[in-house]
Order: sequence, then structure tokens, then C-alpha cells
Amino acid sequence: MAIETRGTAASPSAQGTVVAVLAAISICHMLNDVIQSLIMAIYPMLKASLSLDFRQIGLITFTFQFTASVLQPVVGYVTDRYPTPYSLVLGMGSSLLGLVLIAFASSYAAVLAAVALIGMGSSVFHPESSRVARLASGGRHGLAQSVFQVGGNFGTALGPLLAAFVVLPFGQGSIAWFSGAALVGMALLAGIGTWYGKTLKLNGGAPVNERKAIAELSKRKVARSIAILMALTFSKQFYLVSITSFYIFYLIHTFSLSVQSAQLYLFLFLTAVAAGTVIGGPIGDRIGTRRVIWWSIFGVLPFTLMLPYVDLFWTAVLSVIIGLILASAFPAILVYAQGLIPGRVGMVAGLFFGLAFGIAGIGAAFLGWLADATSITLIYHVCAFLPAIGLLAAFLPEMAKPRNATARRKR
Repeated sequence: MAIETRGTAASPSAQGTVVAVLAAISICHMLNDVIQSLIMAIYPMLKASLSLDFRQIGLITFTFQFTASVLQPVVGYVTDRYPTPYSLVLGMGSSLLGLVLIAFASSYAAVLAAVALIGMGSSVFHPESSRVARLASGGRHGLAQSVFQVGGNFGTALGPLLAAFVVLPFGQGSIAWFSGAALVGMALLAGIGTWYGKTLKLNGGAPVNERKAIAELSKRKVARSIAILMALTFSKQFYLVSITSFYIFYLIHTFSLSVQSAQLYLFLFLTAVAAGTVIGGPIGDRIGTRRVIWWSIFGVLPFTLMLPYVDLFWTAVLSVIIGLILASAFPAILVYAQGLIPGRVGMVAGLFFGLAFGIAGIGAAFLGWLADATSITLIYHVCAFLPAIGLLAAFLPEMAKPRNATARRKR
């Protein structure tokens, strides 16, 4: 059983504009996630200056991830019905306020308030920007999601570098310098909002109608498939947060690295995550999203099992392999889920981005508690088994045939 969901392709005269929009929304995602990644990248500084323990570090991540997750499905549901092109500008404005606040925060409460503002900005940004990417995709939904998401991954990867070479040498107040990135993002999003609004008018005041026959999938099978995708997202995000929140501390504790050197290893991992995101979408367009989901989550299991037992060199190598493989899953998961519930692009994007953020927040809080109660190394022994949940992908129905096969049939 196959379901083929195609967006309405842009007219030839609009192709350049569509490419420009995809590039612009990816850049805005990069700027948004640079702001987010600075939070985790300055954890060692905050831990030292405010005398925080690992539990409190985990609660910072929890506060950010919770505010970033709880509103996303609601925002997506509302904007599916009432598109609001310029809400993206407001979301980036909230992140700007949080960025300035954290730059001058002198108390733990102020840090929590700052990350909550940044989280709320993300909760507005992701559902609508994901819809913009799909609207500009010309039917290549996997590619569009990869282009959109790689901007975010690249922004996340830049965080440790910016922390290592800007924030650590010049202090916490230097975070305010990055308010310029938020202002650039707001300007770009204003332009995207104008294009988005015009496109909605050309399509009768509503998003492009992506509803195609959903074949014979029953509501029960759709619900089961969504539940499986949520479980797979849990596996992926819970493992990723063990790296993004605690990898620096693990490297310092296990291999006696300096904070700056550990930041570079984190950057290496996050760069691999960005590369994996680029790969996942286009491959899903060609061979089917289900195959990508299966391979990218369960396929990473041997490498996560080896990671806690190797030396520094192989830790770096395995972290790159893990990031590359595991990150290819999310564009495929999102496109697959949007195919299950056509016409609800924003709600699905909000649900899965929100779920990803929420799981990461809960995972950070739990792993912080576990690290305090036991050791920082134990969390990598425990999390190593999470990709085994990828076996559930075997129960997902096939959703689409490869693009090249479809093209051959049409010739």
C-alpha cells in the first residue's frame, strides 16, 4: 500500500523565488538555533559562576525544552486554520529578549526566565517555518525538510565554537553581541512573511492543498503509526540530549580535556548531525521515508554500544558516525507523519518538533539527576541501548514509492 503526497509545484516563473525562500528559511533556522545552542554551550560557565550542580543544569535544559515544546502543537493547529505569516517575526523577537536577558543574568532564576523566552520563540518558529519550507518545496518534501533542518543543525553546531572563541574569552556579557543575529533573522522573516502572505492569497487564502488519497489506511493504523513515530523520536532525542547536554562534561571527566578542547569535540559531533540531516531528506525522497527511519535509528545501535568503551580518538570517530546516521531520521519522520495526516502540516510539525524538544528537556533533567547520583559515564552506558527502539520501524506501513521509480512509470 502506497500513499503519494505531492505539493503543488510552483510555476516556472516562481522557481527562483521558491529556492530563495528555502534558502532564507534555512538561514533563519540557523540563526534561531545559534541562539538556542549558546544556552548549552555556556553550561560550564554558568555552572562555575552560579555554583550549579548537574541537576540544576538539567533543569535549565528542561525549562527551555518544555517551553519550546508545549506550545508547538497548539501553534501548529491554530495556524493550519488561520495562517499568520508574520508570527515568525514575533517568535524571533521573543528569542532576542531571552538572549539579552541571559547575557546579563546574575541569578539562577534569571537564567531560567531567559531560556523560557528563547523556548517560546522556538515554539512559534518551528511549525510555521516548516510549513513555509513545505509550501516552497515544489513537491520534493524530503529535500525541503532537509534544507530547512540543516540550517538549524548548522546553527546548533556553531554554538560550541562561538562559546569557545567568543563567549569564554570575553565573558557572559558577550552573548548580547549575538542579538545582531536575531535582528537579521527578524528582517529575513519579515520578507518571508510577505512572500508567504502573497502565496496564500494566490491559493485562495489558504495553504496549498496537499490532501491526496490516503489509500485504505484506517484511523487505527494512522494512530498506531503516529505512536510508533513518537517512540522513535523519543529514542533519537533522548540519546541526542545525552550528547548535547553532557558530552563536554564526559570528555573533561574521562579524558581530562580543557573546556575549550571539549567544545571542539562537541562541534565535531554537531557538524555530523548537520550532515546527516542533509542526507536524510533527499534519500527519503528516492528510496522511501520508512527505509530511512529504519536504517537511521536501529542502524546506529552498534556504535552507541561501543562508545563508552573506547579511547578519545575512537570516541570522536564514533560520535561522528552516530551523529551522521541518527540525524538522518528526523526529516524522514516528519515527512512520513505529514503524509499520514495530509492538510495538517503545521500541527504535525508542531507535534514532532514539540515532542523532540519536550523529550530532550525531560531527558536532560533525568540524566542530570542520574549523573549526580552515580557518575557522568554511566549515562552513556544506559543510553547506548535506546536505538534498539528502532525495531518498531518494522511495523510502519510503506508510505511512498521511490521518486525515481515513480518517474519511470510516468514516462
